[in-house]
Amino acid sequence: MSLQVEIAFTLNGVPRRASVDPAMSALVMLREVCSLTGTKYGCGEGECGACTIRVDGRSVASCLMFAVDCDGREITTIEGMAADPVGQALQRAFVEHGAVQCGFCTPGMVMQAAALLERDPAPDADAAKRAIEGNLCRCTGYQKIVDAVVDAGRSLAEEKTR
Repeated sequence: MSLQVEIAFTLNGVPRRASVDPAMSALVMLREVCSLTGTKYGCGEGECGACTIRVDGRSVASCLMFAVDCDGREITTIEGMAADPVGQALQRAFVEHGAVQCGFCTPGMVMQAAALLERDPAPDADAAKRAIEGNLCRCTGYQKIVDAVVDAGRSLAEEKTR
């Protein structure tokens, strides 16, 4: 029997508790303990962006974070973006622009794009490119993703003026 550590955190707005191995990554905890499989395992080295989550509002590669370091923190995954207006705008824009092909990179792209839109509600294409530069995609060629991010910002701005 391995050593387990009890942690408490907020996951997508809901208080949670988990018993985790001290060596377990936040990614493994989310997928295997919490059964949230939207966050993807890509490279396991923090280089591809597929496992991006938000921790206390900051983007983090969950493959590089220990689950025990989630204790007392607020964690947001792609599943938590479903009810968020920014997440909804990004989802619509990604579909409309064909920015989703195989979909593997999409959760990480959306998490990074949401962070951008919170900082800069009306990004231009260059800002969108910088925001997603740490996320790899092998299908879309990035332009559709950049267009979707810019369009989501525009859509959110229009909703605010209504």
